[in-house]
Amino acid sequence: MLIQFFYTLRAAKLPVSVKEFLTLLEGLRAGVIGDEGSVPTVDDFYYLSRATLVKDEAHYDKFDRAFAAYFKGVEMLTDFTQEVPLEWLQKTLELELTPEQKAAIEKMGWDELMETLKKRFEEQKEKHEGGSKWIGTGGTSPFGNSGYNPQGIRIGGKGGNKSAVKVWEQRAYKDYDDNLELGTRNIKVALRRLRRFAREGSDLELDLDDTIHKTAANAGMLDIRMIPERHNKVKVLLLMDVGGTMDEHIHRVEELFSAAKTEFKHLEFYYFHNCVYDYVWKNNRRRFAEKHATWDVIRKYNKDYKLIFVGDATMSPYEILQAGGSVEYNNEEPGAEWLQRLTHAFPKYAWINPEPQGVWQYRQSIAIVQQLMHQRMFPLSIAGLEGAMRLLSK
Repeated sequence: MLIQFFYTLRAAKLPVSVKEFLTLLEGLRAGVIGDEGSVPTVDDFYYLSRATLVKDEAHYDKFDRAFAAYFKGVEMLTDFTQEVPLEWLQKTLELELTPEQKAAIEKMGWDELMETLKKRFEEQKEKHEGGSKWIGTGGTSPFGNSGYNPQGIRIGGKGGNKSAVKVWEQRAYKDYDDNLELGTRNIKVALRRLRRFAREGSDLELDLDDTIHKTAANAGMLDIRMIPERHNKVKVLLLMDVGGTMDEHIHRVEELFSAAKTEFKHLEFYYFHNCVYDYVWKNNRRRFAEKHATWDVIRKYNKDYKLIFVGDATMSPYEILQAGGSVEYNNEEPGAEWLQRLTHAFPKYAWINPEPQGVWQYRQSIAIVQQLMHQRMFPLSIAGLEGAMRLLSK
């Protein structure tokens, strides 16, 4: 049985090793879960398996989903949009049943259980306590809280009999999923992989080691020593697609831009539309009046700048491959020529794409840009940004 559980976790791309799986089995044999004389619950097994198999909290959400899929978790098989009112689940009575009464309560199969729960959501209009049918508390219904049914679904709160098929709760740690869209804070954390510190400027930071050494050498008289602050000396040239289909991604690109300005002291940025041609700009309101020749950008910055494109690469293939392909003006040279010139001028480069990675294979223009970038295209996700930063830091 548990061999298939192991394969399920591996299929979910969790880095679970055979050694860790054997550790889990040893723990089960040693009886480390469950009270003395009682059978361990699914919840007990969940916590033990997560502790032994998951090495990084960033994988908790993947583990939760894989665990739920293997044990037929409710959230993977149902989609009830109605919320159960809190007062329906407030515990106001405790039901005590004799062993004979418990044995008389009929168990439902899984499919029947789920179908019945769906009907209860549609039919129930008010709070209910102590019965055998409705969602509530203190009864023998298979749905609710603080009652008893040998095979039910606990909805809300803390259980009492530990006989539910699945605890009805949201996944824990879901914010750690490395495929989630990023907030500014998480973007900063990912960008910090691209760091090379140097001490620059005036003496503003305490040198603790030297202060201790000098104070000891001065017979205990305090001798404070200061050193310049450490700054990230990495230089970044950021080229961002704007307008058109990029309007759908404004919020996330703004977060990325804000985080980059905070993390990189040496940051230069320019805008382009769909593909880079013979000019770029810094101010979108004055884009036609204040142009910057792309050749000037190439000549202005040294090869030690890290070049990062941000764009969805979604356009007509002609805009990349043909002279005059731009939707805005008659460009004399194809965009592909300019992309090749830029990547040749700045050997450390990457493309960040805010489009979901699952649609890339269906966009011809994305495939073309990926080829021009030598497959250095990454999604705008935690894992994607970290991958891009690792590549640029080599």
